[in-house]
Amino acid sequence: MAKEHVKAPVDRSGTPLVSLEDISIAFGGIQAVDKVSLDLYPGEVVGLLGHNGAGKSTLIKCLSGAYQRDSGTIRIDGEVADIGSPSDARRYNIETIYQTLALADNLDAPSNLFLGRELTTPLGLVDDAKMEAETRKIMARLNPNFRKINEPVSALSGGQRQSVAIARAVYFNARILIMDEPTAALGVHETAMVADLIKELKAQGLGIFLISHDTREMMDLCDRVSVMKNGKMVGTEKVEDVTEDDILSMIILGKNPVREAA
Repeated sequence: MAKEHVKAPVDRSGTPLVSLEDISIAFGGIQAVDKVSLDLYPGEVVGLLGHNGAGKSTLIKCLSGAYQRDSGTIRIDGEVADIGSPSDARRYNIETIYQTLALADNLDAPSNLFLGRELTTPLGLVDDAKMEAETRKIMARLNPNFRKINEPVSALSGGQRQSVAIARAVYFNARILIMDEPTAALGVHETAMVADLIKELKAQGLGIFLISHDTREMMDLCDRVSVMKNGKMVGTEKVEDVTEDDILSMIILGKNPVREAA
C-alpha cells in the first residue's frame, strides 16, 4: 500500500536549482524546441507533458547532455553550466533514468548500482562485500521492502528495477533527477512503489523533472506541470491552480486556460 505523503510547499524565493533559458534545437530544419524556458527548485517535482513530438524529451536531453542545444543557456545554482555530454551532466550532479533503465539483466543490484564505478579493495580487487553493504544501506533508505539484493535484476519486478536505477542515481549524489516515463507499463502496485520513491526523493531535497503521459499521476506527484506543443512551451502552472481538463486543453489545443482566464 502506498504511503501517505503531505505535499510540502516548495520555496521558490531563492535561486533555482536549474534554469533553462530560451533553449532551442532543430533537426534537419525542423524546430524541435523553440526558445523554451523552464526552472526547477530544490525539493520540487516539475512534470513535463505533451504529445509525442511536442519537444519535451528533446528539451530534457539538452540538460542531460544527450543533445547539444543550438542556442540558449543552462544554469545550475545560478551559474552558467557547460553541458555537452552525459559525463558533463553527471559532473553537475544530474542523473537521468530512462524508461529502458539501462540495467544489466544478468547482474545483481550491487553490480548494477556500481556498474562502471566499482568499489575496490586496497589491492585493487573488486570489493563485492563493500558494494553489497552500500547497496543495502541505500535501499534501506529508499525502499525498505527491497529484499532481492543478490538476485539478477532480470528476476525483479518493474518497480524493483526502478528502485535499483533510482538508487544508483542517488548513491552518486544526484541533485537533479530526470525521470522519463518511470511508471510506463507498470501495474498499480508497482506504480505506487515508484510514486513513493519519487516522493521520498523530493522530501530529501532533490529536484526532479518527470516526463509522463499520465495526467492523474502528474497531479499527484508534481508541484508544477509544464506543457509543450510543437516545440513551444504552452505554459507552466502549479498543480493546485489547474484541473486535469485544463492540462488536457493545454496538450490538445495548445492554449493555457489559466492564463486566458486571468
